[in-house]
Amino acid sequence: MGSSLSFLFSRGNSVVDPSPEPGLGDLPESCVASIIGYLDPPEICRLAMLNQAFRGASSADFVWESKLPLNYGSIVERVFENDGEKFEGFCKDLCKKDVYSRLCRSNSFDGGSKKVWLDKSKGKICMSISSNGLAITGIDDRRYWSRIPTEESRFHSVVYVQQVWWFEVNGEVEFPFPAGSYSLFFRLHLGQAYKRFGRRVCNTEKVHGWDKKPVRFQLSTSDGQQATMQYYLKEVGKWIHYHAGDFVVTDSCQSTLVKFSMTQIDCTHTKGGLCVDSVVVYPSEFKERLECF
Repeated sequence: MGSSLSFLFSRGNSVVDPSPEPGLGDLPESCVASIIGYLDPPEICRLAMLNQAFRGASSADFVWESKLPLNYGSIVERVFENDGEKFEGFCKDLCKKDVYSRLCRSNSFDGGSKKVWLDKSKGKICMSISSNGLAITGIDDRRYWSRIPTEESRFHSVVYVQQVWWFEVNGEVEFPFPAGSYSLFFRLHLGQAYKRFGRRVCNTEKVHGWDKKPVRFQLSTSDGQQATMQYYLKEVGKWIHYHAGDFVVTDSCQSTLVKFSMTQIDCTHTKGGLCVDSVVVYPSEFKERLECF
Protein backbone atom coordinates (compact mmCIF):
# COMPACT_ATOMS: atom_id res chain seq x y z
CA MET A 1 0.00 0.00 0.00
CA GLY A 2 0.99 3.65 -0.02
CA SER A 3 3.91 5.08 1.87
CA SER A 4 3.53 7.81 4.48
CA LEU A 5 6.48 9.71 3.03
CA SER A 6 5.95 13.25 1.73
CA PHE A 7 8.05 15.45 -0.52
CA LEU A 8 10.75 17.80 0.74
CA PHE A 9 10.87 21.12 -1.06
CA SER A 10 14.05 23.15 -1.40
CA ARG A 11 14.28 26.94 -1.38
CA GLY A 12 17.81 27.95 -2.14
CA ASN A 13 19.96 26.18 0.47
CA SER A 14 17.15 25.77 2.99
CA VAL A 15 14.85 22.80 3.37
CA VAL A 16 11.16 23.12 4.18
CA ASP A 17 9.71 20.61 6.63
CA PRO A 18 7.31 18.04 5.23
CA SER A 19 3.75 19.26 4.94
CA PRO A 20 1.28 17.62 7.35
CA GLU A 21 -1.26 17.43 4.50
CA PRO A 22 -1.56 14.22 2.39
CA GLY A 23 0.72 14.02 -0.65
CA LEU A 24 1.36 11.78 -3.61
CA GLY A 25 3.20 9.35 -1.37
CA ASP A 26 -0.01 8.67 0.54
CA LEU A 27 -1.86 7.28 -2.49
CA PRO A 28 -2.49 3.51 -2.37
CA GLU A 29 -0.38 1.61 -4.89
CA SER A 30 -3.49 0.03 -6.41
CA CYS A 31 -4.93 3.48 -7.20
CA VAL A 32 -1.62 4.67 -8.66
CA ALA A 33 -1.34 1.54 -10.81
CA SER A 34 -4.85 2.07 -12.20
CA ILE A 35 -3.90 5.60 -13.23
CA ILE A 36 -0.46 5.02 -14.73
CA GLY A 37 -1.81 2.08 -16.74
CA TYR A 38 -3.09 4.68 -19.23
CA LEU A 39 0.41 6.06 -19.82
CA ASP A 40 3.11 4.96 -22.24
CA PRO A 41 5.97 2.78 -20.89
CA PRO A 42 8.62 5.57 -20.82
CA GLU A 43 6.26 7.77 -18.79
CA ILE A 44 5.57 4.91 -16.36
CA CYS A 45 9.30 4.41 -15.83
CA ARG A 46 9.82 8.11 -15.13
CA LEU A 47 6.99 8.19 -12.59
CA ALA A 48 8.55 5.22 -10.79
CA MET A 49 11.22 7.62 -9.52
CA LEU A 50 8.72 9.83 -7.65
CA ASN A 51 8.31 7.79 -4.47
CA GLN A 52 7.76 4.33 -3.05
CA ALA A 53 4.07 4.17 -3.98
CA PHE A 54 4.74 4.98 -7.63
CA ARG A 55 7.75 2.67 -7.70
CA GLY A 56 5.67 -0.26 -6.49
CA ALA A 57 2.71 0.55 -8.76
CA SER A 58 4.98 0.85 -11.81
CA SER A 59 5.93 -2.83 -11.46
CA ALA A 60 2.38 -4.18 -11.28
CA ASP A 61 1.82 -7.09 -13.66
CA PHE A 62 -1.55 -5.85 -14.91
CA VAL A 63 0.02 -2.50 -15.89
CA TRP A 64 2.69 -4.10 -18.08
CA GLU A 65 0.52 -6.88 -19.44
CA SER A 66 -1.66 -4.16 -20.99
CA LYS A 67 1.46 -2.86 -22.82
CA LEU A 68 2.47 -6.26 -24.21
CA PRO A 69 1.02 -7.54 -27.51
CA LEU A 70 -2.04 -9.72 -26.90
CA ASN A 71 -0.19 -12.71 -28.37
CA TYR A 72 3.14 -12.09 -26.67
CA GLY A 73 3.23 -15.74 -25.57
CA SER A 74 3.25 -16.86 -29.22
CA ILE A 75 5.98 -14.32 -29.99
CA VAL A 76 8.17 -15.64 -27.18
CA GLU A 77 7.66 -19.22 -28.38
CA ARG A 78 8.56 -18.28 -31.97
CA VAL A 79 11.67 -16.30 -31.08
CA PHE A 80 13.06 -18.81 -28.59
CA GLU A 81 11.70 -22.05 -30.06
CA ASN A 82 15.22 -23.34 -30.75
CA ASP A 83 16.73 -22.13 -27.49
CA GLY A 84 15.15 -24.04 -24.63
CA GLU A 85 17.30 -22.37 -21.97
CA LYS A 86 16.24 -18.85 -22.95
CA PHE A 87 12.61 -19.93 -23.28
CA GLU A 88 12.66 -21.42 -19.78
CA GLY A 89 14.17 -18.19 -18.49
CA PHE A 90 11.26 -16.29 -19.99
CA CYS A 91 8.64 -18.53 -18.50
CA LYS A 92 10.12 -18.84 -15.01
CA ASP A 93 10.02 -16.13 -12.35
CA LEU A 94 9.73 -13.20 -14.78
CA CYS A 95 7.27 -10.43 -14.01
CA LYS A 96 5.46 -8.78 -16.92
CA LYS A 97 7.67 -5.70 -16.68
CA ASP A 98 10.75 -7.88 -17.20
CA VAL A 99 9.07 -9.67 -20.11
CA TYR A 100 8.37 -6.28 -21.75
CA SER A 101 11.94 -5.14 -21.15
CA ARG A 102 13.38 -8.36 -22.60
CA LEU A 103 11.23 -8.17 -25.73
CA CYS A 104 12.34 -4.57 -26.29
CA ARG A 105 15.88 -5.85 -26.87
CA SER A 106 17.00 -6.89 -30.32
CA ASN A 107 16.25 -10.63 -30.20
CA SER A 108 17.80 -12.85 -32.88
CA PHE A 109 16.04 -15.93 -34.24
CA ASP A 110 16.12 -18.28 -37.26
CA GLY A 111 19.83 -18.86 -36.83
CA GLY A 112 20.59 -15.16 -36.34
CA SER A 113 19.27 -14.18 -39.77
CA LYS A 114 16.39 -12.20 -38.26
CA LYS A 115 15.95 -9.81 -35.36
CA VAL A 116 12.72 -8.76 -33.68
CA TRP A 117 11.99 -6.26 -30.93
CA LEU A 118 9.19 -4.21 -29.40
CA ASP A 119 9.11 -0.48 -29.94
CA LYS A 120 9.81 0.84 -26.43
CA SER A 121 7.18 3.58 -26.53
CA LYS A 122 4.18 1.72 -27.91
CA GLY A 123 4.97 -1.99 -27.64
CA LYS A 124 4.64 -2.54 -31.40
CA ILE A 125 6.54 -5.34 -33.18
CA CYS A 126 9.49 -4.38 -35.42
CA MET A 127 11.60 -6.80 -37.45
CA SER A 128 14.78 -6.82 -39.51
CA ILE A 129 15.83 -9.63 -41.88
CA SER A 130 19.52 -9.91 -42.77
CA SER A 131 20.85 -10.27 -46.31
CA ASN A 132 22.08 -13.67 -45.06
CA GLY A 133 18.43 -14.65 -44.67
CA LEU A 134 17.56 -13.78 -48.29
CA ALA A 135 17.76 -15.91 -51.43
CA ILE A 136 19.94 -13.94 -53.87
CA THR A 137 20.54 -15.20 -57.41
CA GLY A 138 24.26 -15.76 -58.02
CA ILE A 139 25.30 -14.88 -54.47
CA ASP A 140 27.98 -17.62 -54.40
CA ASP A 141 29.72 -16.34 -57.52
CA ARG A 142 32.55 -14.18 -56.18
CA ARG A 143 33.08 -12.58 -59.59
CA TYR A 144 29.86 -10.63 -59.12
CA TRP A 145 28.91 -10.68 -55.44
CA SER A 146 30.82 -10.22 -52.18
CA ARG A 147 30.03 -9.95 -48.48
CA ILE A 148 31.34 -6.83 -46.81
CA PRO A 149 31.70 -6.29 -43.04
CA THR A 150 30.36 -2.93 -41.89
CA GLU A 151 29.28 -1.09 -38.75
CA GLU A 152 26.39 0.45 -40.70
CA SER A 153 24.26 -2.70 -40.49
CA ARG A 154 22.41 -4.28 -37.57
CA PHE A 155 23.93 -7.56 -38.74
CA HIS A 156 27.46 -6.15 -39.19
CA SER A 157 27.68 -7.20 -42.85
CA VAL A 158 26.01 -6.50 -46.21
CA VAL A 159 26.16 -8.06 -49.66
CA TYR A 160 27.58 -6.04 -52.54
CA VAL A 161 26.97 -6.63 -56.24
CA GLN A 162 29.71 -5.42 -58.58
CA GLN A 163 27.96 -6.22 -61.85
CA VAL A 164 25.16 -8.54 -62.96
CA TRP A 165 22.68 -8.89 -65.80
CA TRP A 166 20.00 -10.68 -63.77
CA PHE A 167 19.28 -9.20 -60.34
CA GLU A 168 16.85 -11.06 -58.09
CA VAL A 169 16.43 -11.11 -54.30
CA ASN A 170 13.71 -13.17 -52.60
CA GLY A 171 12.76 -13.77 -49.00
CA GLU A 172 9.99 -14.81 -46.65
CA VAL A 173 9.15 -14.79 -42.97
CA GLU A 174 6.45 -16.57 -41.00
CA PHE A 175 5.69 -14.89 -37.70
CA PRO A 176 2.80 -14.37 -35.23
CA PHE A 177 2.46 -10.66 -35.95
CA PRO A 178 0.03 -8.91 -33.58
CA ALA A 179 -3.06 -7.44 -35.24
CA GLY A 180 -2.27 -4.20 -37.04
CA SER A 181 -0.93 -2.65 -40.24
CA TYR A 182 2.70 -3.19 -41.27
CA SER A 183 5.03 -1.76 -43.91
CA LEU A 184 7.90 -3.65 -45.53
CA PHE A 185 11.06 -1.98 -46.83
CA PHE A 186 14.34 -2.98 -48.48
CA ARG A 187 17.35 -1.16 -47.01
CA LEU A 188 19.76 -0.40 -49.88
CA HIS A 189 22.84 1.70 -50.59
CA LEU A 190 24.28 2.75 -53.96
CA GLY A 191 28.06 2.74 -53.68
CA GLN A 192 30.45 1.02 -51.30
CA ALA A 193 31.00 2.91 -48.03
CA TYR A 194 34.13 2.49 -45.92
CA LYS A 195 36.23 4.36 -43.37
CA ARG A 196 39.41 6.22 -44.36
CA PHE A 197 41.41 8.06 -41.71
CA GLY A 198 38.34 7.90 -39.50
CA ARG A 199 36.04 9.49 -42.07
CA ARG A 200 33.25 7.88 -44.07
CA VAL A 201 34.06 7.57 -47.76
CA CYS A 202 31.86 6.15 -50.54
CA ASN A 203 33.26 4.47 -53.64
CA THR A 204 30.77 4.97 -56.49
CA GLU A 205 32.99 3.69 -59.29
CA LYS A 206 30.89 0.59 -60.02
CA VAL A 207 27.45 2.21 -59.64
CA HIS A 208 25.61 1.88 -62.95
CA GLY A 209 22.44 0.64 -64.63
CA TRP A 210 19.87 1.35 -61.92
CA ASP A 211 18.56 4.49 -63.61
CA LYS A 212 17.82 2.80 -66.94
CA LYS A 213 14.94 0.57 -65.84
CA PRO A 214 13.01 0.53 -62.55
CA VAL A 215 13.50 -2.10 -59.87
CA ARG A 216 10.34 -4.00 -58.98
CA PHE A 217 9.48 -4.67 -55.33
CA GLN A 218 6.74 -7.16 -54.52
CA LEU A 219 4.99 -8.44 -51.40
CA SER A 220 2.40 -11.15 -50.79
CA THR A 221 0.89 -12.75 -47.68
CA SER A 222 -0.60 -16.14 -46.87
CA ASP A 223 -4.10 -14.63 -46.71
CA GLY A 224 -3.95 -13.24 -50.26
CA GLN A 225 -2.72 -9.68 -49.82
CA GLN A 226 -0.41 -8.38 -52.56
CA ALA A 227 1.52 -5.22 -53.33
CA THR A 228 3.89 -4.08 -56.09
CA MET A 229 6.09 -0.97 -56.22
CA GLN A 230 8.66 0.22 -58.75
CA TYR A 231 11.57 2.64 -58.28
CA TYR A 232 14.56 3.89 -60.17
CA LEU A 233 17.55 3.72 -57.83
CA LYS A 234 19.30 7.08 -58.13
CA GLU A 235 20.42 8.40 -54.74
CA VAL A 236 24.09 7.54 -54.21
CA GLY A 237 26.05 7.43 -50.97
CA LYS A 238 23.30 6.98 -48.36
CA TRP A 239 21.09 4.21 -47.02
CA ILE A 240 17.56 4.36 -48.42
CA HIS A 241 14.49 2.38 -47.35
CA TYR A 242 12.51 1.42 -50.46
CA HIS A 243 8.87 0.73 -49.65
CA ALA A 244 7.74 -2.64 -51.05
CA GLY A 245 4.19 -2.49 -49.71
CA ASP A 246 1.88 -2.79 -46.72
CA PHE A 247 -0.05 -5.68 -45.22
CA VAL A 248 -2.69 -5.95 -42.50
CA VAL A 249 -2.91 -8.61 -39.81
CA THR A 250 -6.38 -9.19 -38.39
CA ASP A 251 -5.88 -12.48 -36.52
CA SER A 252 -3.15 -12.55 -33.88
CA CYS A 253 -3.83 -16.21 -33.11
CA GLN A 254 -2.25 -17.40 -36.36
CA SER A 255 1.16 -16.84 -37.88
CA THR A 256 1.29 -14.77 -41.07
CA LEU A 257 3.56 -15.83 -43.92
CA VAL A 258 4.98 -12.85 -45.79
CA LYS A 259 6.90 -13.30 -49.06
CA PHE A 260 8.80 -10.46 -50.71
CA SER A 261 11.14 -9.83 -53.61
CA MET A 262 13.27 -7.25 -55.38
CA THR A 263 14.03 -7.78 -59.08
CA GLN A 264 15.58 -6.09 -62.09
CA ILE A 265 15.82 -8.86 -64.67
CA ASP A 266 15.95 -6.84 -67.88
CA CYS A 267 19.07 -8.36 -69.46
CA THR A 268 19.54 -5.59 -72.05
CA HIS A 269 22.00 -3.88 -69.70
CA THR A 270 24.17 -4.62 -66.64
CA LYS A 271 23.81 -3.02 -63.21
CA GLY A 272 26.09 -2.91 -60.22
CA GLY A 273 27.55 -1.01 -57.29
CA LEU A 274 24.65 -1.80 -54.92
CA CYS A 275 24.75 -2.88 -51.26
CA VAL A 276 21.84 -4.93 -49.92
CA ASP A 277 21.62 -4.78 -46.13
CA SER A 278 18.27 -6.05 -44.95
CA VAL A 279 14.50 -6.09 -45.19
CA VAL A 280 12.62 -4.35 -42.40
CA VAL A 281 9.02 -4.73 -41.25
CA TYR A 282 7.71 -1.82 -39.23
CA PRO A 283 4.28 -0.69 -37.96
CA SER A 284 2.81 1.49 -40.69
CA GLU A 285 2.13 4.37 -38.30
CA PHE A 286 5.87 4.57 -37.54
CA LYS A 287 7.17 4.91 -41.12
CA GLU A 288 8.95 8.16 -40.34
CA ARG A 289 11.11 6.40 -37.75
CA LEU A 290 12.95 4.41 -40.40
CA GLU A 291 15.57 7.13 -40.60
CA CYS A 292 16.70 5.97 -37.14
CA PHE A 293 17.67 2.48 -38.31
